[in-house]
Amino acid sequence: MPDLANGAIYYLVFLFSTTLHEAAHAWVAMRGGDLTAYHGGQVSLNPIPHIRREPIGMLVLPLLSVALSGWPLGFASAPFNPEWARRYPRRAAVMALAGPATNLLLVLLAAVAIRVVASSGIFTPPSSVRFGQLIATDGGGLLAGVAFLIGVLFSMNLLLAVLNLLPLPPLDGSTAIILFMSDATARRYQDFLARRPALRLVGILIAWQLFSYVFQPIFFGAVNLLYPGTRYG
Repeated sequence: MPDLANGAIYYLVFLFSTTLHEAAHAWVAMRGGDLTAYHGGQVSLNPIPHIRREPIGMLVLPLLSVALSGWPLGFASAPFNPEWARRYPRRAAVMALAGPATNLLLVLLAAVAIRVVASSGIFTPPSSVRFGQLIATDGGGLLAGVAFLIGVLFSMNLLLAVLNLLPLPPLDGSTAIILFMSDATARRYQDFLARRPALRLVGILIAWQLFSYVFQPIFFGAVNLLYPGTRYG
């Protein structure tokens, strides 16, 4: 049976992190001249507008997967105007990067929290690490819950950042790479993707197969940076 208490923490961190991710997309699009997400209510840290847009991806599917496996599986999106993205491809690329950048900021904040609590003597580096479990403590109850919450915040946001930066449609990385293209090449690339919506499914399938190979060394590399002199992985 899945641990539903831990699953609830995973879900709450997923909801919080995904809300900030999508709000960042929406805010940067608004600043760049596309008010689509703003009018949809997505320029908000309130999860309700984001859930209203993607109830399956942000509520039904993650809660169901938590109940079945203890782990939230879900998705979200922020709307944008394709004509705006085609007119301003570099602005669209910056908008795409805003979501993963927000997740990386949360990783950094969680890392600072881990270093602070590790220096307290109450929390210590663990003998081994795995996703979500990055801090050891002899205390139970509240202390163990705090340690787990910070570890999940670090791990979940690192996962969201790395996953979304893969240069595969429909992930953010597939738009972010436009920053390395000329405007003419970017528009041809955008038109190519727009005419082939099936590539979105292909991209998801490829990401699903490759992600563990990409994420594992990044995860252990990041954890090793957290605890200099200690080697994990």
